Amino acid sequence: MEKPDIAKLPKNIEAEQALIGALLANNKFYEKIADILKPEHFADSTHRKIFEAISKLLQKERTADVITLKNYFEQEGTLEQVGGFPYLVKLEESASPLTNVEHYAQFIYDRYLRRELINTGYEIINSAMEENLDVSATEQISQAERSLYNLSDMGDAQGGFIDFEKALTSSISVIQKAYQKGGRISGVPTGLNQLDYKIGGLNDSDLIILAGRPAMGKTALATNIAYNVADFFSRDKNTPADKRGVAFFSLEMSADELAARILSSTIQISSHKMRVGDLDEAEFMRIAGAARELANIPLYIDDTPGVSINAIRSRARRLKRTKGLGLIVIDYIQLIGGTGDKKSEGNRVQEVSEISRGLKILAKELKIPVIALSQLNRSVESREDKQPQMSDLRESGSIEQDADIVMFVFRENYYIHNSEPKRGENESEEAFNKKHAEWEIRDRNTAHQAEVIIGKQRHGPTGSVKLGWDGEYTLFRNFAEDERLPEQHG
Repeated sequence: MEKPDIAKLPKNIEAEQALIGALLANNKFYEKIADILKPEHFADSTHRKIFEAISKLLQKERTADVITLKNYFEQEGTLEQVGGFPYLVKLEESASPLTNVEHYAQFIYDRYLRRELINTGYEIINSAMEENLDVSATEQISQAERSLYNLSDMGDAQGGFIDFEKALTSSISVIQKAYQKGGRISGVPTGLNQLDYKIGGLNDSDLIILAGRPAMGKTALATNIAYNVADFFSRDKNTPADKRGVAFFSLEMSADELAARILSSTIQISSHKMRVGDLDEAEFMRIAGAARELANIPLYIDDTPGVSINAIRSRARRLKRTKGLGLIVIDYIQLIGGTGDKKSEGNRVQEVSEISRGLKILAKELKIPVIALSQLNRSVESREDKQPQMSDLRESGSIEQDADIVMFVFRENYYIHNSEPKRGENESEEAFNKKHAEWEIRDRNTAHQAEVIIGKQRHGPTGSVKLGWDGEYTLFRNFAEDERLPEQHG
């Protein structure tokens, strides 16, 4: 494809002349547009050079007018390249009094973005036309999306300091949300009251690591939260349309297995019974009815195995743009594919560090919370106290550093249940029966209990939260004091 004709690209030479003339007439205008415009944003190369010279003079606290510019370009030996002294005089003389230089600056910047968009489209087409065997079509799509997203991110030319008044207003807005929700949370509710109270709900831009050893219920808890949040989005009219959705990247379980789990926990029919078809007609009708109701929940599952961080980023951006996205859940970090960076290739710890950093950047970029599950190393099993610690994070790298919140799922009953006492060789039957009875009591009393240990919270306290647990339905619930009585959880 032929490169676009430069002469036909979007630009407005008159606006560029008017702005430069206004700057020469009043140097104070520069402060208003310094954060918006850079030399490369000007379409005309002469204006580019003149604006760059003005910027350099003013940054050195010197006056920028036709005389100082003339001297500047003469020393550079480039006066004729910018039209000579007559063109500088023309710019200053033709300057109209601009009451809103920011408007002209934004106008010039908008034309620059349009030119960049055309050039990006040209590069995308040419890249797709090339027969490059080292880059697959899906990788080219990912690169194209990244280029377009970077361009859209550039669309907000404003930046820099924020008045404390504006910062206070934003802070009060967050506090007001918490107040309106009964003084408990500012973020999206997980559906688990004590956890919400402890962490303030799921807040925008937070990376939340949910870690635990196998069989602790990481996936079950993440699935419960994902469903609860999606259900909340479907009912809450105050949630912006572009945030009404939950993306679940399931790298271990298939989409239908995950859906079956959600069905099981929602209608409380054993997932095992559903899997083997051991159902009566009433149970089957309950499942069919629940499936119809759940069909409208904005929960989107991607079960691509070994999906890369770049693909997660691209798919999340696309989902936010097309259907809305307010939460991302990833199960789990250690199964995410490599970044493709040759420097980290073969170094899994460094690769995981880059992945965790990428997830934090994604949370900030999309302004939504990201929950990422993580495995713990085996050191937990070798300790007498099985409660997980920060040092147990597997291939941690920068996981702890990047995370805003690190939570551990812990079910003491898993270890108690699997440590049924054996009768010692010289142990009396009475002593063994007493020991076994004590074990049975501990096993029964903890069977429906779980704990979420908050090992790190950037904006709040650490500590632990008790949850109820129904293993038959892989369901975490709000904890009640009678959780020790299993007969109440049928």
